[in-house]
Amino acid sequence: MTTIEERLLEHKQSLNIVQAPSELEARLRNALEHVPNKKRNVNRAMIWVVSLAAGLLLVVGTYQYPAFAYYGNKLFNKIELTSLSFSEVAEQGYGQTVNKSTTLDDGTVISINGVIADDNALSLYYTVDRQAGSVFDENGSMRYSVDKIQGFLTDSMLRSGGGNHSKDETHFEGVDKFDPVSPFARTLTVTFSVWLDNGKRAFYPIQFKYEANKAMKNIIKEDISKSVPVDQGTVHYDSITASPTSTIVRGHYEMDYEGFPRFMGKTNLYVNGSEVKSWGSRGLAEKGMGFELEFDVFPTDKIENVELVLENFPGYQKVEEPISLASPSDLSFKIGNEKVWIRSVIKTDTGYDIVIARNQFTLLETDNLSIQAGDSVVPVSTISVSRPWDLKNGNIMWEQTYSFNTMEEPKWLLLDGFNYIKTYDKTISIPVNNKK
Repeated sequence: MTTIEERLLEHKQSLNIVQAPSELEARLRNALEHVPNKKRNVNRAMIWVVSLAAGLLLVVGTYQYPAFAYYGNKLFNKIELTSLSFSEVAEQGYGQTVNKSTTLDDGTVISINGVIADDNALSLYYTVDRQAGSVFDENGSMRYSVDKIQGFLTDSMLRSGGGNHSKDETHFEGVDKFDPVSPFARTLTVTFSVWLDNGKRAFYPIQFKYEANKAMKNIIKEDISKSVPVDQGTVHYDSITASPTSTIVRGHYEMDYEGFPRFMGKTNLYVNGSEVKSWGSRGLAEKGMGFELEFDVFPTDKIENVELVLENFPGYQKVEEPISLASPSDLSFKIGNEKVWIRSVIKTDTGYDIVIARNQFTLLETDNLSIQAGDSVVPVSTISVSRPWDLKNGNIMWEQTYSFNTMEEPKWLLLDGFNYIKTYDKTISIPVNNKK
């Protein structure tokens, strides 16, 4: 990989790809036209030199583009950016005012009031006004939705959204959050869709001039590059991006098995010792074994310390000894930090049914699950679906029936191990270089 490519990859989150200024294209074309026709290897060398120069101009020149104005200062005001009134947000100096609208065939007016953008997301503030004398029906607001936002190097899908009706139910104010848009987009097209009475959808695009230097605000971006070892692999925390709209932690898994973990576990974020509200997580299959954790905005601009705590994550407990089936009737066995209940061992016409209960997210390995009956090891033949077992003390376990085809009474349950939610409570301190 060349040095230029490495430099561009470092800016992948904000650049995606760089568009050269029009005058640079002309200069490069003129330079190439005047390259002498020498040996082929010389031509390649000359092209490489010109490309390198262009790359340097691109990397350095991008910082003159207004989209990067939000990198300048270290401002981090705590305001409620999820407020449904864009005017209140604009008063705090956030966002770009748009004020573009379209009128639907039935007279309904959809207006884009403004947008706020950063490296984490784009928040779209919009209103829906019904025509005079008409109100939203019970599902009225669900008839109107935003499909996507498109523009130069931009095809952003909806992540989440919400809104409120006015008291007379003729006016709806909404905020929808989308994947981040390219800071190099000059115009954006927002496509609204409406469900018609005939069951079909009509689409209404609204295009507006996008001013990245107004829509975007500064962010805190830090590499974390720290990891936590877990029972069957490692959880890597790669970076944190804290913006006026949200805080995103990105990382990846390196597991001893293929695929994502069955559960993503729980990671908490603390700023100055205070927990930041979590908004969920998602796996990033397109980035290998990547994941993304979303949190609320930082609660303060006076940052003293930032910490991530891996509270829990899938664990694996190996079962070294066979489990006795001699005295069932809700007998529990503690294996590691977990309990398994042998609820019953019942003889049937075809063999024996064993009812085993466990915590909801404790999953027995069944590939080699078997019983010792006499001198024989008998594998499980069928396993029922899970069903709840209410302990009447506020706890609910989950039980399943395991059937074995043998006429001999089983003495031991043979189990390789089980997966469960394990408590780790491992803390990672994040160095934040832009403290105030």
